[in-house]
Amino acid sequence: MKKILAIDDEATIRKLLTVYLGKHYKVTAMPDGLEALKWMQEGNLPDLIICDIQMPNMNGYEFVENIRSSGLFKDIPLLMLSGEEESSTRIKFYKMKVKNFITKPFNPEELLVLIKLILNEEDEIEND
Repeated sequence: MKKILAIDDEATIRKLLTVYLGKHYKVTAMPDGLEALKWMQEGNLPDLIICDIQMPNMNGYEFVENIRSSGLFKDIPLLMLSGEEESSTRIKFYKMKVKNFITKPFNPEELLVLIKLILNEEDEIEND
């Protein structure tokens, strides 16, 4: 089963991601980028990272910069999940090689489809 690291300071978002995505993936949820980075440095390598932008201790920008400058983590796909809707914010993250960006509030099914596309699991997308 593929592993997803979900980073968000809102407990309700972490719970939603864990429960909804947990039907398809092994989800680990962290409240900020600093804890997530420490967890990864302990040898935990997710197949995908979903990350909020505005968080305490280490925000999304700092987290992505750390991940992209690391030889070990730089190729892990990143998907940003944030309340920020500015095009300039999305462009900045795309330039940091973030795969996609979804704004809150979000449709969990849309997020799941994006994840499957990023992880090359197109065959598992259901056509309802």
